[in-house]
Amino acid sequence: MTTFDQTLPIVSNILDGHRDVLAALTPIVVNRDLNGRIRLIVGEELRDAADATAPLDAITAELAEKLGPHGFPARRADSVGPKADERPYSHRPTTNPGLLFESDIDSLLRGVAHFALPGFDGVHVVDRLATETNWASIAPVTAGAPRIAFFSIKGGVGRSTALASSAWALAQQGKRVLVLDLDLESPGLSSSLLPDDRRPTYGIADWLVEDLVGNGDQVFDSMVATSTLSHDGEIYVVPAHGLDPGEYIGKLGRVWMPKVSANGVKEGWSERLRRLIDALEQQWQPDVILIDSRAGIDEIASACVTDLGANLVLLFAIDGEQTWSGYRILFRHWRTAGVARDIRERLQLVGAMIPEVESADYFKGLCERGWNVFAEELYDDVPAGVAADDLWSFAESDDTAPHYPWPIRWHRGFAALRSLHTRIETVDPQEVTAVFGHLLVELAVLTDADEGLRHDE
Repeated sequence: MTTFDQTLPIVSNILDGHRDVLAALTPIVVNRDLNGRIRLIVGEELRDAADATAPLDAITAELAEKLGPHGFPARRADSVGPKADERPYSHRPTTNPGLLFESDIDSLLRGVAHFALPGFDGVHVVDRLATETNWASIAPVTAGAPRIAFFSIKGGVGRSTALASSAWALAQQGKRVLVLDLDLESPGLSSSLLPDDRRPTYGIADWLVEDLVGNGDQVFDSMVATSTLSHDGEIYVVPAHGLDPGEYIGKLGRVWMPKVSANGVKEGWSERLRRLIDALEQQWQPDVILIDSRAGIDEIASACVTDLGANLVLLFAIDGEQTWSGYRILFRHWRTAGVARDIRERLQLVGAMIPEVESADYFKGLCERGWNVFAEELYDDVPAGVAADDLWSFAESDDTAPHYPWPIRWHRGFAALRSLHTRIETVDPQEVTAVFGHLLVELAVLTDADEGLRHDE
């Protein structure tokens, strides 16, 4: 029985058996449709090429046989066109259901998310998904203020509290901090930084919905508020929704929508979000942008981690199987899609809520399991510390490595926090440092270094 997880390995094995002719057939697109069924797309010029017909028939026949329900019949007499979920492509039909021809492969790949099939030059996989999630597309690091994404596989690990405390500490150092609450399905960061009387009229969800009808400018100037915790710097807070959330459920069901222009050009929801953040950065000129991501492997998290040009992605972790299983799934996806090198140097593990009791043993276990996941999925297979071209690896005990967690101590006052705004107004700064100290030091170094680079430019 063939299952979804076996489909791409089967395709690789079959193509490996035809390496002697692949160069004459590439570029090849392995199109996996919404139902998980695979067919090949090749250049239109191969339709009538005598030396291409036989190998293409042989490859698609093997795919039909070995993919089972995840493939298409090798050949049938009647012509078949693309299925409904493939209509954006301009494929001409063929009597081989497992094969489609495309006049411009490069244009096809520019219009959809794709990744190179490992081990094969000129072979790409187009994985059509029912959502806009695309963890395999890694945006370049932004050229503006550093963007730091706070992400976790599971909720309840103190991620938002750590972000709010980081904003407070950076503002204490005179930084202008832009804070974005992108945990749209579970908003609340703004309540930690703003009292009710300072919350703005609108939020990110409002802008995303209004932008669909060209009305984003009407809410843009009323979706940012300054926190009274700013002290020597400034904290600009952009909440998920405004003071009155209104029909938030109705808006939430529309924020993921792509925007289609009058000439038919589609702009995905994460592209719209990036456009919003660029505009906010231009308007408020922050020194650093802190992004609170949704927990889990979903559309919001995908945008925050891979689509917004983050300089640093903080991976919050507690020592449990759910944490390591989730990060292993994500890292393996990046490795399989061939994009691990584009994202791995931006990652940093954060040890969340380190317990007060037996903390040394707990932290040691966290380090070991963090290293195991990074070493298995992201590090290059070379001796630690040995530089060879662009190979990348670290020793388990290297406290500068991304797998080595930045510790955050568990603290009763912060763990049960309802309003960080109220708490920080009365808390001793040394108490904040005791809980979040390592994180705050590292973020200060990052922002100072980036500010120095921008001044040099």
